[in-house]
Amino acid sequence: MGEPNEGNNLLQTLDLAKTQWYHFTAIIIAGMGFFTDAYDLFSISLLTKLLGRIYYTDYSSPKPGILPANVYAAVTCVALCGTLAGQLFFGWLGDKLGRKSVYGVTLVLMVLCSVCSGLSFGHRAKTTMTTLCFFRFWLGFGIGGDYPLSATIMSEYANKKTRGTFIAAVFSMQGFGILVGGIVSIIVTSYYNNTYPSPPYEVDRKGSLPMQADYVWRIVLMVGAVPAAMTYYWRMKMPETARYTALIEKNAKKAAADMSKVLNMNVDEEEAARVTMKKQKSEFGLFSKEFLRRHGIHLLATTTTWFFLDIAFYSQNLFQKDIFSAVGWIPKARTLSALEEAFKVARAQTIIALCGTVPGYWFTIAFIDVLGRFWIQIMGFFFMTVFMLGIAIPYHHWTTSGNHAGFIIMYAFTFFFANFGPNSTTFIVPAEIFPARLRSTCHGISAACGKLGAIVGSIGFLYASQSPHASDRDPGYPAGIGVRKALIMLAVTNFIGLAFSLLVPESKGISLEEMAQELDVDADDGYNEKQDRQRTVPV
Repeated sequence: MGEPNEGNNLLQTLDLAKTQWYHFTAIIIAGMGFFTDAYDLFSISLLTKLLGRIYYTDYSSPKPGILPANVYAAVTCVALCGTLAGQLFFGWLGDKLGRKSVYGVTLVLMVLCSVCSGLSFGHRAKTTMTTLCFFRFWLGFGIGGDYPLSATIMSEYANKKTRGTFIAAVFSMQGFGILVGGIVSIIVTSYYNNTYPSPPYEVDRKGSLPMQADYVWRIVLMVGAVPAAMTYYWRMKMPETARYTALIEKNAKKAAADMSKVLNMNVDEEEAARVTMKKQKSEFGLFSKEFLRRHGIHLLATTTTWFFLDIAFYSQNLFQKDIFSAVGWIPKARTLSALEEAFKVARAQTIIALCGTVPGYWFTIAFIDVLGRFWIQIMGFFFMTVFMLGIAIPYHHWTTSGNHAGFIIMYAFTFFFANFGPNSTTFIVPAEIFPARLRSTCHGISAACGKLGAIVGSIGFLYASQSPHASDRDPGYPAGIGVRKALIMLAVTNFIGLAFSLLVPESKGISLEEMAQELDVDADDGYNEKQDRQRTVPV
């Protein structure tokens, strides 16, 4: 068979197109959604200690208040539950109505619910926490839609040579969202702490909590609406992907117009018509035997690896402050005022984000189309396991004075290899290996399994990390296995994720249609037998 004829096929033109300015525009537009996603999901972890002080402090107690276990679990996980539901719903809707058609809805939900979360009415604990959880569920629902839609749009816009880099660039905005969440918290808590200075709790219990502290968490949550609102107009101006209009809508004229906008060139409608008329191998559905035969292993790989990754990733992110307190990096709560504690929590998490989280994403951008998805995921899970065990096994060594710097370095490396590893690749791969008509749905299913892992990990770590000794655990919490054993369990989940990663196919440099074995091909298409054998790595 001959070499690919670059001019006679719309899909080949997309695969072989040079990088255009519009690709970078799409990265920013889609990426700002992920920036908002991460800011909104992870900023709550900066604020739970402050919420506990404001709404649950008993001034007769020698320790400041904390969120009760059930409230802590609800506040932490309700947005994850909404995200899971949104990933399934909007993933399915993206294949039915089009990627762009529902793209703006997710952003509107994020903007409105970010603002409403900060405006949660009431000054009593029950009413405030109830309304906060209500709005954070719908915030998560909007966030959930961003996962499959952003990944699918970026994969279908990109050429096959740099597709992984572009999708990774969109996802890397998650790191900046986490970082900026910490920076905003530092700024807001610093301002209020300097304006309304207050003594430590052990010196003046009531005085340690100024009335204005209630504004802090509300402002931090509402700031999350700003980046999403700024990109709404541009998101609405994005064209539908040519792959969707050609392969699913079968609209040659619209496909040519959409592609012309993306590539800044005139695309002949006849070229698009060749794709719309091309026979697909089989119109099998998601629950068919044919899908199970062709993509069952792929879906198993993407769902299980994302599930086990998020058990560890979200446990580490959402409960950093508890781990930092356990090893003594953050002083005891009674020695600090409410705003001082919130500041120190934000500072600690920002340092980890700056040193480990953000660099990991950028290493993925640099190497994803060089090393490939498979090896980066394997490497990431392996080193996450190694560094987690390096923290957990000599855990008591890290808790002693003078060893905190070593702990911070080790802990930062677990985040580095999560992001230069499976946290990025589990997002990228599902957007590349499934047929166009099921791509968004399958990505949503994979992402939802990840969020199920996040819920399991968050609730599990919340209870498991409690000390088995009553004197050392938080009031009202049942006995757990302790932080050390909980970290060992996270290392085990990382290793299981490594094992399931052996099922992940390699999609580097392969067209989406070839990877999904989606179309009947002929000599004119230029796909030869050698390319056909490169769909997956051996497993």
